Amino acid sequence: MASYDDVMSLSVRRGFLWPAVDLYGGFAGFYDYGHNGVLMRRRWEDLWIETFLGLSDDYHLIDTTTILPEPALKASGHVDHFTDILVTCTRCGESYRGDQLLEAATHEEHEGLTPAEIDARIRDLKIRCPNCKGELGPARPFNMMFPLEVGPTGKDRAYLRPETAQGVYLNFKREFEALRRRLPLGLAIIGRAYRNEISPRQGAYRMREFLQAELQIFFDPATFADGLRFDAVASTPIRIAWATEKNQPGAHDIAAKDLVARDLPPWYVYHLAAVQRFYLDGLQVPRDAFRFAELDEKERAFYNKIHFDIQVKQESLGGFKEVGGVHYRTDHDLKGHEAMSHLKQSVTFGGSKLIPHVLELSFGVDRNIWTLLDLSYSKGERVVLRLPPRIAPVTVGVFPLVNKDGLPEKAEALHANLRKRLTVSYDESGSIGRRYARMDEIGTPFSVTVDHETLEGKGVTVRERDSQKQIRVKEADLTDTLDRLLAGEVTFGA
Repeated sequence: MASYDDVMSLSVRRGFLWPAVDLYGGFAGFYDYGHNGVLMRRRWEDLWIETFLGLSDDYHLIDTTTILPEPALKASGHVDHFTDILVTCTRCGESYRGDQLLEAATHEEHEGLTPAEIDARIRDLKIRCPNCKGELGPARPFNMMFPLEVGPTGKDRAYLRPETAQGVYLNFKREFEALRRRLPLGLAIIGRAYRNEISPRQGAYRMREFLQAELQIFFDPATFADGLRFDAVASTPIRIAWATEKNQPGAHDIAAKDLVARDLPPWYVYHLAAVQRFYLDGLQVPRDAFRFAELDEKERAFYNKIHFDIQVKQESLGGFKEVGGVHYRTDHDLKGHEAMSHLKQSVTFGGSKLIPHVLELSFGVDRNIWTLLDLSYSKGERVVLRLPPRIAPVTVGVFPLVNKDGLPEKAEALHANLRKRLTVSYDESGSIGRRYARMDEIGTPFSVTVDHETLEGKGVTVRERDSQKQIRVKEADLTDTLDRLLAGEVTFGA
C-alpha cells in the first residue's frame, strides 16, 4: 500500500514532481515538474492524443490564449456561477472549503450543497476550525477565477482561464469553416488552467495552476449516433457507480447496451467505453481501481445535462478520486457566446441549421500523473515504479558491468545507437545492483548490461524491471527485441 508520503518522497527524490518555490517556503497550490516528471507527462499526453484524436479523422488539436476578457467568461457563466463555498474561522481567520470540512468529518462527499445547507451540517456535526478549534463563520460563495487588469490603465478586466474549454468554443466557428463545415467536429487542447482554490490540498490533486487535456466534440444530437459503431461496444461491461453509490467503495459492471436502455444516449455510452479502454488498456489501471461515478442534478456543474466523473482508486489519497469527466454540455456554451457577442453560432449541416451540442471529455493531466505514480509504486525488498512501458520516462538503461576492460566504451557506443530511437539512460556509477535500483525507482522497464561476453560477440544481458529476470540478446537483434517488448508484441523471455 502506497502512502502519500511514500509517493511524494520518491517523486521528489527521483525528479518527478514537487511543491513550487520551496526555496522560499513553498507556494500553496503550485507544483513544478522535474526532469523525469516532464518526460512521463509528455508520454501520457502523447498517448492521450493518439487515443482520443484517433477516434475520428475529424478530431483535431488546437491551442488558445490562457487569458480571457470578462465578457467571454460572463457569457460562459463563470463570472456568476464558478464558485465554491467558503467558510472562515472567526478566531484565526483560516479559510476552508465547506464541502471539504464535511468530508473530513464524515468521510463522504458533500458536493452541490448551498451555503445554508453547509452551515446546518457544520452545526449538526459540531465541526470547529481544524487549525485553532475556533468557531466557524457563515458559509458564502467564493468565485475561484484569478482576475487580471489588462493594459497600462488596467481598464480592460480579464481572467486567467478557469478551463481550456472556453478557448475551443470561441474558435468553433473559425475551425468549422476551415475544416470544410463537417459535424461531428472534435477540437482538443492540452494546456494550463487556473483556479483560486480556497484550500489546496493533497498535493497534485487540487492545484491552483494545473494542466487539462480536453476534447470538445460538437455534434447534431439527432444524427451523432448514426456515425458511431456502437455495436462494437454494445456488450462491453462499463464500470459504473450511480449517484447514490459514490460513497461506497465499488462499482457495477453494466453492459453498454444496458446503459442505453437506462436512457443514456448511445453516443455518450460509446465514449464512456473509449475512456474506459484508455485507462484499462492504455494506462493499465487495474479494473477494480477504475469507475465512472454519476453526479446528480445538485452535484454536477451548471452547464452539464449528464455528468460522470472518471475516478481511480488511489491509496495515497484514501480511495476513489476524480481524474477527469465525461460531460454532456448541450448547446449551453455556444448559445451563451451568441447572446453576449451578438454573433450567430449556428451552422448549416446536412440540410439543417442548428447550434451544435457539445460532449466534453475532460482529464486532469497532473491528477493522472499522480494516479500512475500511486498505482505503480511498490515497496518491499526494493522500491519499484511499475509504470506501463509506454509511460515510463526512460525506456532503457544501459550499463557497463564494470568500469574497466573497455566495457564503458562499448556501453557508451551502444547507448549512442539506442538513443536514436528510444529514451535511454547511461549509468556507470556504483555497483550494478545500485544502478538497477535507480532504474527501478523511475520505472524504466528494461536495462541492458554490457559485460565481457559482449566483447566476445556473445550479446548483451537484458533485464526486465518487474520480474528481475534476465535474457541474453544478440547485439544485432537488440533494437528489434526492445521495440517488440515495448509494443507488447512478445513476452519477456518467451
